[in-house]
Amino acid sequence: MSQAQIIDAKLIAESLREEVGREVARLKTDHGLTPGLAVVLVGEDPASQTYVRSKGEHSKAAGMHSVTHRLPDDTTQADLLALVETLNRDPAIHGILVQLPLPAGLDEKSVINAIDPAKDVDGLHPMNAGYLAQGLPALVPCTPTGCMVLLERTLGSLSGKRAVVVGRSVLVGKPVAQLLLAADCTVTIAHSRTQDLPAVCREADILVAAVGRPRMVKADWIKPGATVIDVGINRVPFDNPEQAAAGKTKLVGDVAYKEALAVAGHITPVPGGVGLMTVACLLQNTVTAAKRIAGIEA
Repeated sequence: MSQAQIIDAKLIAESLREEVGREVARLKTDHGLTPGLAVVLVGEDPASQTYVRSKGEHSKAAGMHSVTHRLPDDTTQADLLALVETLNRDPAIHGILVQLPLPAGLDEKSVINAIDPAKDVDGLHPMNAGYLAQGLPALVPCTPTGCMVLLERTLGSLSGKRAVVVGRSVLVGKPVAQLLLAADCTVTIAHSRTQDLPAVCREADILVAAVGRPRMVKADWIKPGATVIDVGINRVPFDNPEQAAAGKTKLVGDVAYKEALAVAGHITPVPGGVGLMTVACLLQNTVTAAKRIAGIEA
């Protein structure tokens, strides 16, 4: 049996960022509009700092106005909400992203709910979630959007395909299921309580693994020739005992990647897969938000 085709997320993300850059240039020339993104980072979490730095670099590379607000760990809820309200009123800012997770003691839900839905480029505000559920234009979470871009640029039309999403989070599972429904797939959302989960997964032409458990999805869970989108990012010890004993870790997905290669038709790797799409889709969301706020057709 031939090996699965590895989906080149790096190439697709680069292509999407280039498209965003061209659209930013057009908006500047035709409308005098520079899309603006504000990212808020509270605390010193190393992974969050890396993500925020990447977002800032890529937004500037696309020609956008980019601002990063770095706040200390001991920032109060009131001060954070005050900053969000200031950004809501700032006409130069079209997208607001508060980097999650927040330090202990800060209420993420109230912060997300305080963001102007028109500027909620993370797509987490209940209003945007409701619009998505009703099939109305919405700002959609970046990772699910990235999954859909990978699928559509790999497979073309998704109409009529059976899709199984493993995981029901508000960040990935639920919104990606809504997007697959909108693309005319027949969608099942599966989770830890699903009876005979492997059998449910084997029904899928498209299998999206977003459960947060390393290598949970085995090769015999995958329908031969299916397209597998692995959203999981899990840090585990190295297989080599010496490296593991030294405390060294590596990133793996929710799919047992090496064995899945022999069964799937297409598959995303981890790292180097869905994660690369998230920033590109954030830039795309910011441009969409800028157009809608300015009354330009999006």
